[in-house]
Amino acid sequence: MRVVIVTESFPPDVNGVAHCALQTARHLVDRGHAPLVVAPAPAPGNRLAAAAAPCPVVHVPSLPLPGYPQVRVALPSRKLATALIEHRPDVVHLASPFILGVRGMAAAARLGIPAVAVYQTDLAGYARTYVGAGEAAAWRRIRSVHGAADRTLAPSTASISDLEAHGVPRIQLWQRGVDTVRFRPEFRDEALRREIAPNGEVIVGYVGRLAPEKQIELLSGVCGLDGVKVVIVGDGPSQAHLTEALPGAVFLGRRTGSDLARIFASFDVFAHTGPFETFCQTVQEAMASGVPVVAPAVGGPIDLVDHGRTGFLVPPRDAGAVREAVASLVADPALRAGFGAAARQTVEGRTWAAVGDQLIQHYEDVLAARRPVVAA
Repeated sequence: MRVVIVTESFPPDVNGVAHCALQTARHLVDRGHAPLVVAPAPAPGNRLAAAAAPCPVVHVPSLPLPGYPQVRVALPSRKLATALIEHRPDVVHLASPFILGVRGMAAAARLGIPAVAVYQTDLAGYARTYVGAGEAAAWRRIRSVHGAADRTLAPSTASISDLEAHGVPRIQLWQRGVDTVRFRPEFRDEALRREIAPNGEVIVGYVGRLAPEKQIELLSGVCGLDGVKVVIVGDGPSQAHLTEALPGAVFLGRRTGSDLARIFASFDVFAHTGPFETFCQTVQEAMASGVPVVAPAVGGPIDLVDHGRTGFLVPPRDAGAVREAVASLVADPALRAGFGAAARQTVEGRTWAAVGDQLIQHYEDVLAARRPVVAA
């Protein structure tokens, strides 16, 4: 099968959309298919990761998003349509379509190519966070592009409910995989723990973008707990603000690969605060690392965290509830150990290979639905 993956983000970017697109391309190659990726060009001087991609990558000219230079926005270009014509795909995969993906959907429709659109980003929530308006316009754009696709794949039951409520048709559930080999409890590093928490504190960690929509300042109360060290992993536009909002926290910056896996496994508690997660991959990575999770009871975490067994779900935007949930885990090492073991067990079967095969089946279903019915 020939597939063009049109994605709003791809490595060297570090985010959920980029990671999922990369894993999708890898799995298609592993299964003997022929993918091609079309993505915004990374910043000049930051293109080495393209050489490590599992398949050819076409970079469309891009500019940094004002106020958030880590995000690149694709500019209009003939490269996208040319890539579709030359690669002759059986199906077009639209990863979190909003700008480049909208053009990809239009090009696929003109060429008569089936399209599968993957919903990954709560753009309406981001509109509320960054501009205080535009939620309705964001949903109109989402409905337009996903409504034109042969199938929309949503990562969580909450996302399916949101899409259905806004009139998006033909939705199926497609969750995300997690690398259960890279993220393992065995990578817990006592030397790293002593470096981060020299007085033997319980380590409460966050991993992700440092951006307003993540609402990481809700961890301020956790910073005040006795015997606790808060550790923040990631970068983004909110870093300067958070260094003031989270007194005593350790900021490790952006980490990837085996280094990130070692940090995850060295946490005692993982705390996520963002209320706009359609899935929340870092929650799965913490669970695979054998770490109990505290997360908001909204969006993707509802499907991932088994409240009272693998962690705690708390009301969104409630700093007091976050502090209370973390405090209960800090005070009970046996509870942490039990939750962590259950978390690891829960994600054992959620490999990228398993969900990649599910994705290929979605492609095949869409292609079968397009085939003309032959009269008996």
